[in-house]
Amino acid sequence: MPTPDAKLTDQQRRRRRILRTMKHLAITVAVLGGLVIADKVGLLGNKPLDDRAKYDGTPCRVIRIIDGDTLDVAIPDGQLRHTRIRLWGVDTPETVHPNKPVGHYGPEAAIFTARLAAYRDVTLQLEPTGRTRDNAERNRLLAYVILPDGKMLNAELIAQGYGYADPRYDHYLAAEFAALQLTARQARLGLWATVTNDDLPHYYRDKLQLPAPVPAESASP
Repeated sequence: MPTPDAKLTDQQRRRRRILRTMKHLAITVAVLGGLVIADKVGLLGNKPLDDRAKYDGTPCRVIRIIDGDTLDVAIPDGQLRHTRIRLWGVDTPETVHPNKPVGHYGPEAAIFTARLAAYRDVTLQLEPTGRTRDNAERNRLLAYVILPDGKMLNAELIAQGYGYADPRYDHYLAAEFAALQLTARQARLGLWATVTNDDLPHYYRDKLQLPAPVPAESASP
């Protein structure tokens, strides 16, 4: 009994073969695309760790100090061989921003951070809730850095007067950091000994009562 294809012309047979080939290719592409999506969301057992699962409580080595409140640790982050950390809740004066001048006490803050953390083994802690990255452009991990002696670098910067308690973004240590700043300001520690209103970051300018200047010693007769 003749097959249905036997009644077709050569041109019709070629067209049918082309259509079958295109159908098979479309099915193959769809299957491969589904496998890629399944792999990305973890259905194939390779789900990427989210930030909290990957970083929270993780020990790591500090490999580079960028400035007082930014550093790199030896944990791969996507295509990068390191993860850039922006310290949560503290803002130190600028030293390397391409569009801003070096801030009052910025170099001192960077040196302080380097002295405490550079090439040290630290532990990262993330905010219990809320975001873990600063923004899509910089994509820095927001973290608290626990030093080898158990102290928190973020808190030490504020307590010793090398950085400001950043009030712009809420976090669970905000009240504690604000109290540390008040104590450092009243004791005129670090930057608070010589800072002026113009030196303050914009979110504190004209809002803080700065300590009175230390009067110059009277000249000897």
